[in-house]
Amino acid sequence: MEGEDLIEATDLTWEKVVEKAGIPVLVMFYSPTCPYCRSMEPHVRQFAKEYAGVVLFVRLDIMSSQWTAERYGVRSTPTFKFFCSGRPVSDMVGAVYPALLKRMVDEGLQNGQECLTHSTEINYDVSGYA
Repeated sequence: MEGEDLIEATDLTWEKVVEKAGIPVLVMFYSPTCPYCRSMEPHVRQFAKEYAGVVLFVRLDIMSSQWTAERYGVRSTPTFKFFCSGRPVSDMVGAVYPALLKRMVDEGLQNGQECLTHSTEINYDVSGYA
């Protein structure tokens, strides 16, 4: 995963890559057939380089990782979710203006620990993870 600008997660790697990441994470839930996802991906890759070491940028294919997409209520693509300490704190749906996506990341970083008070704790006892 080191050196990659946009990491591909799956149902099997989700916990390690996103929930237990040491830094905030922006996830792009996408579908391979989604034209809006393809139009947004270059912007997401650029932000991944810009925020390297500060925010981890991840993408998840909702067609091959349906369990995780369903768990987070993803119904359309692209869906962007910002995670702090493994918990979702904000999201956007659709081919949004890149400036809005960047602002979501900046606000997530600016709020720091405060963002955790607006998130739901993950109960690992009821998850499907091993």
